[in-house]
Amino acid sequence: MTIKQVKTGWQVDIQPGGRTGKRIKKTHATKAEAIAWERFIQAKVQESPEWSPPKKDARLVSDLVELWYQHHGAELKDGLGRKRILLAMCEAMGNPRAEKFTPDQFATYRMKRIDDGIKPNTMNREQAYLRAVFNETIRLGHWKKENPLVKLRAFKIQEQELSFLTLQQVLVLLNRLSISKNIHVTLISKVCLSTGGRWGEAEGLRISQVRGGMIQFVQTKSSKARSVPISEELEKELIAHHEKNGIGERLFISAYSAFREAIEQTKLKLSVGQLTHILRHTFASHFMMNGGNIIALQKILGHHSLAMTMRYAHLSPEHLQETLQLNPLARLNLG
Repeated sequence: MTIKQVKTGWQVDIQPGGRTGKRIKKTHATKAEAIAWERFIQAKVQESPEWSPPKKDARLVSDLVELWYQHHGAELKDGLGRKRILLAMCEAMGNPRAEKFTPDQFATYRMKRIDDGIKPNTMNREQAYLRAVFNETIRLGHWKKENPLVKLRAFKIQEQELSFLTLQQVLVLLNRLSISKNIHVTLISKVCLSTGGRWGEAEGLRISQVRGGMIQFVQTKSSKARSVPISEELEKELIAHHEKNGIGERLFISAYSAFREAIEQTKLKLSVGQLTHILRHTFASHFMMNGGNIIALQKILGHHSLAMTMRYAHLSPEHLQETLQLNPLARLNLG
C-alpha cells in the first residue's frame, strides 16, 4: 500500500485483504486525511471478514464424496456401491478441485462415456448421484457454493414399450416352471404375479412377513415397508412350503437362473433388459385392465411418485372407453 502525491491531492493505493484482495484507490485533499483513511480501512479489515478475500478451498470432488458418504451415504441401502461409482467418476475426470469443477467438465466426461458405449440412462444416474453429493453437502453446511450440476440437463430418454404377459402366456410360464428342478421358482413367481412384488423382494421373503392374509415387503427399493393382500390359498401354500422346504426363517433360496431357463424354453418375447421384472409389469397391467385404481396401484407397487405408476393408466377400461367416445370422428358420427 502506498500514499503518494498526485496532481489532485494525496492518493491512497491499498489492498486491504492482502495480495489477492480487492485493490482500492482514493484521493484526498491533504496527506493527513489520506493517512487517516488508510488507518480506517486497516481497522475495517480486522472487523469485517468481507474485506478479506475468500480462502482457497483445496478440497477435491472426491473429498466431498467422502463427506457425503460419512454423513449420509452410509445410511443408504446402496450407499457403498454408490460411493464406489462416484469415486471412479472422480478418477475418470481427473479428480478436480471442487471449487473449480464445472458443468462443462462433467458434460465432457459424459460424452466420452457415451462414445465408449455407455447408455444414456447410466449417465443420467451418475449425474444424479454427483448432483446429490453437492446437494447434501450444501444442506449439511460443508459446501457453501452453488451446486455446479444444478443447471445441467440430463439426457432425455425415449420411453420403452411396456410389455406384459397375457393370461395364456402366464399359464404357459407357470406350467413350465412347475417342472423345474428348482422347487422355489414357481412359488416366487406366483408371489410376484399376485402382489406386484419385485423378484428380490419375493425371493428374500421370511415366514414372519406372511400373516393375516397379507405379505409385508421390507427392505424395499424405496426403503419403505408395504403390505399387500394375498389369497387364503396362496398364504396356505407359502406356509406349507416353508414347513417343508424353508431354510430357517427364509421361505426360498435363489431361483433366478431357473426362471431365466424357463423363459428361454417357453420362447416368450420380452423387452430388452427385462426378465423377472415382466412379472411385476404383468401384475400392474392386469390390475389396471381389470378396473383397478391408479392410486391404489401406486401404493401396492411402492412407487415414490405417481408419475412412475401413470405409465399403466392407459390400460384402464375407462381410459380406453374415453378414447373411443371422445375422439373427433366419434363426435362427428354422433351428429
